[in-house]
Formats: sequence, structure tokens, C-alpha cells
Amino acid sequence: MSFFFFSLFSLLLLFPLSFVSFTLGATLQEDEVEALKDIGKTLGKKDWDFSVDPCSGRNNWISSTQLHGSENAVTCNCSFQNNTLCHVVSVVIKAQNLSGTLPPDLVRLPFLQEIDLTLNYLNGTIPKQWATLKLVNVSFYGNRLSGPIPKEFGNITTLKSLLLSSNNFTGLLPATFAKLTALKQFRIGDSGFSGAIPNFIQSWINLEMLTIQGSGLSGPIPSGISLLKNLTDLTITDLNGSDSPFPQLQNMSNLSKLVLRSCNISGALPEYLGKLTNLEVIDLSNNKLSGQIPVSFDGLQNMYLLFLSGNQLSGSLPDWIAKPDYVDLSYNNFTITNFELQTCQQGSVNLFASSLKGNSLGNISCMENYQCPKTWYSLYINCGGKCITVDGNKTYDDDSNEMGPSRYRQIGLNWALITAGHFFDSGRPDYYTWSNTTKLAVDNDDPKLYMDARVSPNSLTYYGFCLGNGNYIVKLHFAEIMFSDDKTYSSIGRRVFDIYIQRKLVSKDFDIVKEAGGVGKAVIETFTASVTSNALEIRLYWAGKGTTTIPFGSVYGPLISAISVNSDFTPPSENSRSIPAGGVAAIVAAAIVIILIISIMWWKGCLRLKCFGSRERKGLASQTGLFTLRQLKAATNNFDESFKIGEGGFGPVYKGVLFDGPIVAIKQLSSKSTQGSREFINEIGMISTLQHPNLVKLYGFCMEDDQLLLIYEYMENNSLAHALFGN
Repeated sequence: MSFFFFSLFSLLLLFPLSFVSFTLGATLQEDEVEALKDIGKTLGKKDWDFSVDPCSGRNNWISSTQLHGSENAVTCNCSFQNNTLCHVVSVVIKAQNLSGTLPPDLVRLPFLQEIDLTLNYLNGTIPKQWATLKLVNVSFYGNRLSGPIPKEFGNITTLKSLLLSSNNFTGLLPATFAKLTALKQFRIGDSGFSGAIPNFIQSWINLEMLTIQGSGLSGPIPSGISLLKNLTDLTITDLNGSDSPFPQLQNMSNLSKLVLRSCNISGALPEYLGKLTNLEVIDLSNNKLSGQIPVSFDGLQNMYLLFLSGNQLSGSLPDWIAKPDYVDLSYNNFTITNFELQTCQQGSVNLFASSLKGNSLGNISCMENYQCPKTWYSLYINCGGKCITVDGNKTYDDDSNEMGPSRYRQIGLNWALITAGHFFDSGRPDYYTWSNTTKLAVDNDDPKLYMDARVSPNSLTYYGFCLGNGNYIVKLHFAEIMFSDDKTYSSIGRRVFDIYIQRKLVSKDFDIVKEAGGVGKAVIETFTASVTSNALEIRLYWAGKGTTTIPFGSVYGPLISAISVNSDFTPPSENSRSIPAGGVAAIVAAAIVIILIISIMWWKGCLRLKCFGSRERKGLASQTGLFTLRQLKAATNNFDESFKIGEGGFGPVYKGVLFDGPIVAIKQLSSKSTQGSREFINEIGMISTLQHPNLVKLYGFCMEDDQLLLIYEYMENNSLAHALFGN
């Protein structure tokens, strides 16, 4: 839910203000005018015009702009003394770059019910003097306030909405907060609170929205939470502390959003969740849940997001599992029985590392049928951007594909991408890549790497496979290109996330802007990684810290510009170009058999698919791969001219993209070329049996109708001929 809706919600909480207006002839009491002058000075508010009555609504006393949600409003109730006297009841100054402190003089506005200072630079502490006011709505979201919350604040029993997220508060939540029984909305997060979630929250029986996200608090979730029957939105994430059982939520029949992510919850999923039929979103990822998905979940007809990744859930998958729009079951121990496990993404269901059969590094069950074209010793990815070449010879793979919430996609021949989570606060279409639209001048030798970035709500995982075992140097390239550098409130956003390599935490609370020394500045983090099972996993995880609505909704979560991985050893292809004697003999023997088969067909005067029996086709296909003409037409858009990358005596060469992702080079034999026919015999007979790092790999061939085609590994920025004979 965006802050626009929070503002609307807050306005509804102030129903008594709905009749507030400025009545002609009514004026603000003079002592309140003087109070506003002092309050403005303390806040750093310099554009209030006291030449007109503050309750007039003129001359910047009420103004707003759609840009970045900036708002300035002093609202009065002018119904006093027969509509001749006004009192200030609301002060809203959002996104105004205020750099002062919270003013104790606010108590000089005795009728004040709302104070909203969202998204500013305010620092200091909360004045305990405010406890004498009868405030209804209070929002300090997105400032630099610090210190403990004064215990006196618990005396404001009229409070209905309290938003404290994204500040630097410390200490315990005051025990006096137990008296805030009128609360309907309470949000804390991205702070340094300590202690456990207090038991007194059970007294907030009118609460409708509770958000405790990356707050610093510890679990367990108090059992008394079961008394909060009016909750519609319950979000608690990233709790410190020991394991705890699933909280008692069976009385929350109005609940539509349930997020209990990274809360150290263990045990089974409760059956009663399936009876909370208003549930639309369930996120229970990164806990220690075990057992099966309850049968009762089939009754959740309104559910469109189900995130259960990073648990220890087991058993078979229910038939209804593909009904929600997005389902994330990755990193679990399921027994896959009713899914044909050919890919890691089955429709709306993310199944990466989801099986009991294998979810360890290098043993991802849903990838077990993937045959590595070759062994790699490096990996370059332009995260969120198109394929580019830097330093004249390093080609970074294309990663510009849009993703969805919690999706798996194999993009390169030896790497895949897994996103997790959903941008709940966006108020706009979801995005998972971002371009440098502000044209920030990124300070780096290779600025092209920082023009685009990949972003994700909760976690972002790059999984490299087909890698040679050994030690690697991993470089992660970052630049903050979503925040501005214009010194306004939109430049105070904080993006904080954790970095894992090979499932080990290597950087806690990583902040791009802090590490780089500013917005639009590049920083490269270098790590070492040991690859022992031909796989490398790089995971960036958002632990609920940092701002979430600067400069607009859903600007949070991990962001990365590029990845470069290189072996910390000399790859075999560089220190040995020879083939073992035994290997040579095997290659020669296999080549002679294949050449003999094809030569007989040539001698008979035909090289068409109809001339080959099933045995001969099987013999050839066993050495390489047999493709259909339909597959290759689809890969090249029916051999479209724009896909052509070369021409030779053999015929044209096309770049193609196979249905499962790999990019290939397709050589098409000219029907009139005798030289091409001989070349076809030689290449399919010899190259198919040769396996050497310096030779381009032959994936397969096609012999159908009047077409003879060879399918090779695609070599970026190089000719096929050059690749075939090595460099």
C-alpha cells in the first residue's frame, strides 16, 4: 500500500475534521500565529507567509504537488465563537527538505490533532512535552530522528495512527504504550530498537494494520496477538532471537495480508490459515517451517501471492498450487510427484531448489537434465542491461529481461536469475530493471556497466553453473541510480541489503551510497569464492532495512549493476592444448564410423532425411543432437534476413535463440553447393566427436526436406570460422 493510501487512511481517522473549513471573517487566534512562527523556525520551514491569516488557505498555507508527493497544509477549525475564531487542528509538511528538529512549541497549538512531517531531514528526539496534546495522527516516517521514544508519549491515548519507520530510534518500546488502545495503525521499521516485541500489543484491540519490519526487535511474536481480531494487514519481518512456534492467528477473520518473513518460526503450517478466507497475500518465507502445505489452503480462493521459499517444507505439492498468480516454493524439501520436473519454473510456480532430491549447490534437482555445453572459467553479466563489451574484450551477457515476483529464469548458457518477493507499495506497474533515466554521471572507468541495474523486492539470486571447480574472484558492481543527487529529500533514501556468496553471509547491511561515497558513484565489492560442485550462487537479500518510498513507492530491495567472475587459477585450456593419446584414438574411431555412414549416403546420391533409416539417424543423433526444421525456423524467425550474421561457400549463417534459451549459430547448406555438402560431411563427422576447449561446440544438426543445417555454439563478436579453428 503506497503512502498516498496511508495519507487517505489517516484523513479518514480524522473524521471530526471533515467539517473543518475557513469561514469568512474568522481568524486564527494570535497566540497560535506566534506559535506557528516559532514552530517554523525550529523545523526549518521558511516559506510560510504570515502577511495573510494562516487559516486562509492562501499564500502557501495549503499547497501540494504530485512531484515526489510534496505537501504543505495547515488546516484549521473555524467553528469557534459563532464561526469567528479558528484553531489549528492539523499541520502537514511532507517532503519539504526540513532540516531542523521537532519543536516542543507544538504544545502551543492545544487543538492540534495531526502532525505529519514525513520525508524530511529532521533530527533530534521526540519532545516529551507533546504528551499533553490530544493527537490522533502522528507520522515521522523517513527522517533522521534518534534516541528512545519518551515514555510520556504513551499518555496520548487519542492516538489512532503512529508511523515511526525509517529513523534512528533506539531502546525499548515504552511500556506506557499499552494505554494506546485507540490505535488503528502502527508502523515501525528500519530503526535500532531493542528488546522483544512487547506483550502489551494485545491491548491494541482496535488495530487494523501492524507493521514491524527490520526494526531491530526480537521474537517471539507474543501469543496475545490473537486478541487483535480487527487486523487486516499484519507484517512482521526480520526478527532477532531464537526459534518460536507459529503465532495464534485463528481469530483474525478479516486478515487479507499476512507477512511473517524471517521470523525464526518453526514447526508446521497451521490448518486454520485455510479458514481465513479473506487472505490475499501470504509470505512466510525464510523461516524454519516443516511438514506439508495444509490441505485447507485449497479454500483460499482470494489468494494471489503465496511465498513459502527458504523453509523445510516437504511432501507432495497440492493440485491447486498453480492457481495463485505467483507462488514461490524455492529452497524447500518437497517431493515432486505431480509435476513433470523439466524446468525450475512451472507456470506461476518457482521450483528452484525446491526438492528433497536436491537443493544443495551443484545439485539443483530441477536442473538435473541440463547438459553443460562446455566448462566455463569466467562469468560476466550486465545486470538489468543489454549485452555490452568493455575493456575491448570482456563481453557482459544480456540481463534486460523483465521478471515477475518470485520467478526463475535461465538466461545465459551457464547462469540463471531468481527473484523473490513483491513490491507492495509501488502504486505503479512492477519493475525489476532500472535505467539511469536521470543521466547520473557515474564515476568509473566503465560507465556503460552502470547505466542499468537489476532490482528485486526481497532477494535477488544469480546462479552460475557449468563452472570449473576451483577458487574464483567475484566482483560485484554497484551504483545507486534510483536516488537523486539534488540535495532534496529524495536524496536521503537508504538502500540496505545483505550479500551472500555460496550461501554464506559476506556483507551485512550493505549500503551502496555509503560505500561508494554518494549517489551515482560506482563501487566494486570483491570477494573470493570456492567452487567445488561446478556452481556459484550470489544472493542479495533485503532484511527490511532502509527507506521504502523515496523518491517514490517501492524503491527498496537489492540493486546491482554488473557481475564479473574469474578463476583464480589458470584454466586447463590455457596450459594444455593437447588431447590425450587415448582420447585421440577414441575420437578417430568415432569419426570414421560417422563419416562412413554419411559417405555411403553421399555415394547413393542423397543427403536428405528421407534417405536415412531410424538406425542411421539415431547413430548421428547420439553423437550430437537432432533438431527439427520447425525448431530452427522458430529460432531464426523463419530465417529472417535480420538474423543473418555471415555468408560463405557452405551457405548463410544465422544467429538463433532456441526455445529453452541458448543462443546458437546456424549454418544453412545451400542446395546448389557441392562444396557445402562435402563440408557438411566433414563437419558433422569430425567436429561432433571432438571435445576440446579451443574448438567451438557443435550442438547438433538438421536434415529435413531439402535442408541441411549445422547448429553451433554462438561466439559473440567473432566469426564462426575463427572460432572453429581456435585463437
